[in-house]
Amino acid sequence: MSALDPAAWGLHQAVIVFVVCVLAIALAGTRITRIVDQLADRTGIGEAAAGAVLLGASTSLGGVVLSVTAAWKGHPELAVSNAVGGIAVQTFFLAVADLTYRRANLEHAAASVPNLMQAALLLSLLSLILLTPSLPDVTLLGIHPVTPVLVVFYGYGIRLVRGAQEAPMWRPFMTRETREDRPDDTRRMPPLGRLWAEFAGLMVVMGVAGLLLEPAAVALAARTGLSHTVVGVLLTAVGTSIPELVTSVAAVRRGALTLAVGGIIGGNAFDTLFVAASDVGYRPGSVYHAMSADSRFWITLTLLMSCILIMGLIRRERYGIARIGMESAAILVLYGMGVVILVEGGVGL
Repeated sequence: MSALDPAAWGLHQAVIVFVVCVLAIALAGTRITRIVDQLADRTGIGEAAAGAVLLGASTSLGGVVLSVTAAWKGHPELAVSNAVGGIAVQTFFLAVADLTYRRANLEHAAASVPNLMQAALLLSLLSLILLTPSLPDVTLLGIHPVTPVLVVFYGYGIRLVRGAQEAPMWRPFMTRETREDRPDDTRRMPPLGRLWAEFAGLMVVMGVAGLLLEPAAVALAARTGLSHTVVGVLLTAVGTSIPELVTSVAAVRRGALTLAVGGIIGGNAFDTLFVAASDVGYRPGSVYHAMSADSRFWITLTLLMSCILIMGLIRRERYGIARIGMESAAILVLYGMGVVILVEGGVGL
C-alpha cells in the first residue's frame, strides 16, 4: 500500500506527519519573509507589491498544494475549507500582530493605497466565490466558467495594486506614527541571484510539506471522527498559515509595517485562487457546488472581517483599547465566534 495512503496510517503517524510538515512550513515561511523583504528593495517593486505577490504566493504554497491534492483525491470540502479557513485565520493573525505594535494601531500606521486596493480585490474575489454556488452547475472539461474569471480578475487586480503603488491618485494623511515603505541599503544585501535561488529552494520545501499534509489531514479526520470542514478550517488552515503569523509579527517588530499588512491581505487575495485551483483538480464537477453551508459561512464571516479591516485602514484610529484598534478587536471576537459555531456543530444548514 502506498506510503501516502492515509488509510494505512494510524492516529499517531498522522499526527507526527502533520506536526513535521507544519514545522517545515513555519520555518521555511519565516525565512522567506526576510528574503522577500530584500527582493522588494533589490528589484524596486515595493513592499506592498512584494507582500501581495511574492510573500503571499510563497507562504501560501503549502496550502494550495494541500487543497489541490485534496480536490484531486475527491475531498472537495477539505480543499475549500482549507482555503477559506486560511483566509479567515490570516485576517485574525493581522489583529494579533496589531497587539505587538505598541506605538499605535497597525491600521493607522500601515495605511496605504496599495493595501486598500488589495483589500478591495480580496472582497471582490470572495464575493465571486460566494456567488458561484447560486449560478448554474455547468462545467467545461470539468472546470466551472468562474474559475478562469477568478484567475484573470486576480491578475488584473494585482496590476491595479502595482499602479496604485507607482502612481497613487491620493495618499493617506501622514502622521508621526505613519510608516512609509522606505527601501533598505541594498549594498549590504546578498546578490540578487542568491536571493532568488534561496527563495525558490524554500518554496520547494513548503510545496513538499503541503503535499504530505493532505494525507495526514484525511487520516486525522478518519481517525478522530472530525469533519473535513473542522480539519480544514481549524487544523490545516491554521497549520499552513503559521508563516503569516510569524512573518507578520516579525515584520511589525522590524518596522516593515506595509509588508506585514500587505503580506496578509495580499496573501488572502492569492489564497482565493486555492478554490480556483481546487476546481481544476476536482474531476467530478464544480467544486463550488460541492461547498458545504459551513464553508459558505466562513466565506461570509471572512468578508465581514475584511470589510472591518478596510474601515480600520480608512478610519485610522490612532489608539484604541490597550493599544489595539477597535477594528482589530472586532476581528478577534468574530473569528472566535466562528470557531465556537464550527466546533458546536456548524451552522446547521
